[in-house]
Amino acid sequence: MTAAAGPITAIVLAGQRAEGDPLAESQAMTWKSLVPVAGQAMIERVLLALLSSPSIGQIAVSAPVSDLLAAIPSLQAPLARGRILIMPTEAGPAASTAAAWKRLGQPCPTLVTTADHALLTAELVERFCREAAAGDADIHAALVPASQIRAAFPEARRTYLCFRGEAYSGANLFFLASPEAAKAICFWQGVEQDRKRPWRIARRIGPATLLRYLLRRLSLEAALARVSQVAGARGGAIILTEAWAAVDVDKAADLELAEQILAERAGSTR
Repeated sequence: MTAAAGPITAIVLAGQRAEGDPLAESQAMTWKSLVPVAGQAMIERVLLALLSSPSIGQIAVSAPVSDLLAAIPSLQAPLARGRILIMPTEAGPAASTAAAWKRLGQPCPTLVTTADHALLTAELVERFCREAAAGDADIHAALVPASQIRAAFPEARRTYLCFRGEAYSGANLFFLASPEAAKAICFWQGVEQDRKRPWRIARRIGPATLLRYLLRRLSLEAALARVSQVAGARGGAIILTEAWAAVDVDKAADLELAEQILAERAGSTR
């Protein structure tokens, strides 16, 4: 795929585990996606960034309840016009993505992000979509180098994928470029289901590949090639240099960091 033809559909994952969410509970909220970040619900920040992005058309929110956005005034007009649609969640992010994409008619391209990506900006959305659309993969994921994150936020604790030469954190941005991306989502569902049974994940990707990864001898390029082979769909990575792109608001420390970054942004625009 070399260019995004027409508006890009977006899917925002706003589900949470049935047993509740610790961050939401700490803020006396039922739904994590409604936790305020610098005075605005985190999902509101994500949706306003998408609504401000020239390339984004219709937006589907995979939500645990149909009235999740009912109390957010800034979103009522796009909801009434049908630009924002509410769809039910499924058992896990991959299943919710697959279900929402199917209900939308599997439009290509489609951007997928999460409700806790509270620092998302229209500029980042545009650049990620532009770079992904110019690639030749069926599905792209945004990654941020660990070296960038550690330099910017040395106290932040992140989960990294550690490859030869560099480690990366995900940025909760995915680009479904072709119908073949459905195979990658199916593979993602399988990995989610086996997350407590790592031997099954090892069996999926192959013990030799897993060993190379554990020894830090597997490059990102080789990992993408292997996952593409196993999943049956070409996977690609878009490397972002903005450390904040890897900050999702998942716990109290993330909330504090996100509000600090937003305060710095506000100060730099004065």
